[in-house]
Amino acid sequence: MELVVDKLAVARGGVTLLEGVSFALAPGRALILRGPNGVGKTTLLRTLAGLQPAVAGRVSAPPESLTYAAHADGLKAVLTVEENLGFWAAIHGVGGVGDAMARMNLLDLRDRRAANLSAGQKRRLGLARLLVTGRPIWVLDEPTVSLDVASVALFAGVVRGHLAQGGMALIATHIDLGLDEAAVLDLAPFKARVTVGSGGFDEAFA
Repeated sequence: MELVVDKLAVARGGVTLLEGVSFALAPGRALILRGPNGVGKTTLLRTLAGLQPAVAGRVSAPPESLTYAAHADGLKAVLTVEENLGFWAAIHGVGGVGDAMARMNLLDLRDRRAANLSAGQKRRLGLARLLVTGRPIWVLDEPTVSLDVASVALFAGVVRGHLAQGGMALIATHIDLGLDEAAVLDLAPFKARVTVGSGGFDEAFA
């Protein structure tokens, strides 16, 4: 099982941003996406996650194998930390959320409503959702936003644990997560030279 991207072209607002993007991600491996602001990192990840169509190329991955985490934490404000994770665990058919809370340092906050969490605590809770999806391929867009140094290190440890269990991670970030084992892909060379429309698709939420 692996994620294979072959000559992919992606667009935002009808304008092609990247083209010819190719890579393969094998079990136990991580790939860090780099590139200047606006190059198309978010658009690429949204395309891989199936949230918008590709302009060209192919994405191959086992069905129901990807989970996507972007800037929005996807939390229900009136639910507690434990209830939020329980909601997502039920959707994915995963039992128990104690391990996810422990690994993201949320046990002391288990009974606190999401509305009353700090920005960093909300981010940790949003990332804890990855652990209750049961999906092997994590597609992450700037996952460390709002995290302090200690929480970044905590999350990096969670990613390492995921890789050690045969999982995969594709991460767009400007932060050094200390994942020395991760490969790096600079997207700047894939910047489209000719703007090709995306078939009239208007990406309103990129």
